[in-house]
Amino acid sequence: MAKKQIRSGLSQDAAYDIIMDAIVTQTLAPSQKVSENILTEMFDISRTTARNIMEHLTAQQFLVSVSPRITRVASLTLLDVKQNFAMRKMLQPNIMAMAAPMIDHDEFAALNESISYETPIKGEKTALRILKANKKFNVYVSEKLRYPLLIHWISQLEDTAMRVYWLYINMTGSLPFTWDHQRELVEAIRTDKAEEISDQTLKILTSSEDRVLKALFSHDQLMMQDLRAQA
Repeated sequence: MAKKQIRSGLSQDAAYDIIMDAIVTQTLAPSQKVSENILTEMFDISRTTARNIMEHLTAQQFLVSVSPRITRVASLTLLDVKQNFAMRKMLQPNIMAMAAPMIDHDEFAALNESISYETPIKGEKTALRILKANKKFNVYVSEKLRYPLLIHWISQLEDTAMRVYWLYINMTGSLPFTWDHQRELVEAIRTDKAEEISDQTLKILTSSEDRVLKALFSHDQLMMQDLRAQA
């Protein structure tokens, strides 16, 4: 197993982010066995840090305890994909509309700009950078409402969305939504039109879901218990 070097003194939050990135990119693949020893060796972190991160990831359901001695990376299934889109379609349109009056438009436009890319998306680092920028864009909006539990939910949903979109990028070389969609959302928020903001957010999510499911069908992924990036 390849070992990733991490700087000495890395904070637990930073170590958590790196391990979450490994789950997103399937360096830690769905259903792969993990343990304190595995994480310590793979990421050059302490056993205490590994234990705390495992507890956190298990609570968030990115790791699953199969037995007292066996923990695995949570599966990524078609049901997970559908549930993630369903939850985001319920929450995000309202969040975007409610948060619009509190958003700094220049800052928001800059966050949106950081998601831009050239097709096809090439390389793990580029893909991960874009996915994390997209997560930051959506979490930023929820933070404006200042409800800690809501921020936690959105962050967790966005982490799962990154797992899903990672598959899509591997299959298509692009994100499942268009730059035009994003520009229209930014403009709707700039003009603070609640109904248009909600409609545009739902449009992005619905279009993304359709494209992701179509890609999974066309790549025979639905025959697999765990959805995995193509080799």
